[in-house]
Amino acid sequence: MTPSIVPDHARIGRTSLTVSDLDEVVAFYRDVVGLAVQSRTESEATLGAGEMPLLVLTRDEDAPPRTSDQTGLFHNAFLVPSRAALGAALERIRDRWELDGASDHYVSEALYLSDPEGNGVEIYADRSREEWPRTADGRVRIGTIPLDLSTLASRSDGSEEVPPETTTGHVHLEVSSLAAARTFYVDTLGLRLQTELSNALFVAAGDYHHHLGLNTWNGRSTPVGGRGLAWFEVVVADAETLSTVRRRLADDGVSTADRETGFAVVDPDGITIRFTVE
Repeated sequence: MTPSIVPDHARIGRTSLTVSDLDEVVAFYRDVVGLAVQSRTESEATLGAGEMPLLVLTRDEDAPPRTSDQTGLFHNAFLVPSRAALGAALERIRDRWELDGASDHYVSEALYLSDPEGNGVEIYADRSREEWPRTADGRVRIGTIPLDLSTLASRSDGSEEVPPETTTGHVHLEVSSLAAARTFYVDTLGLRLQTELSNALFVAAGDYHHHLGLNTWNGRSTPVGGRGLAWFEVVVADAETLSTVRRRLADDGVSTADRETGFAVVDPDGITIRFTVE
């Protein structure tokens, strides 16, 4: 079997949002989500957990708002390492913001909210892999049932920041065509299809429950642009792997563009994916 272009050890790195009001959005991700501001200029801020950068915010007051038919971000999903940290996130949201929803997905427990410019945010904690339900062919089975918020709140450690082990667990995208997205992300990049729901796919590098969600729930039909998602990263282990990924993409006819720390490709909806190394 030909190995996947994206290796099993790959993970999601930083995501980048174009925003209008940088001060307001930085304050949200710092005070509500619990990320630390790692660097800040007049036009850009990087936030993260510990020494790990997770989110880049770029000010562009002239960028038009995302329209109702544009593809792009459904949500960025920040993975915290414990229920105690997730309970603390729930407390911060209740105290300083508004919770949009909460779900038990069998593999994880998740809180949902939106930032000041309408970008979706998920904060979640995984259950142990041994608890993840699987189908007969070994795929991870993701579902949705109500989350017990009272019990979760009781587990809170009261922290004001996410723990340093927090990562970008996955990115969920709104695409115009599931068929086209499947061709690109599954057939070309070789990400594993883990769960297929009504008008949604969940795919992963290796055996994770999903690194990318892809849905057409809101009938988006035009390319990404303006405010919102600018790019997200796929991180691989080393420079040799990065070169191999780029060569194999070129062999499959996928155009790549140089970046300072790697290269970038564009998906069928104009969403930029940057490939880089740890």
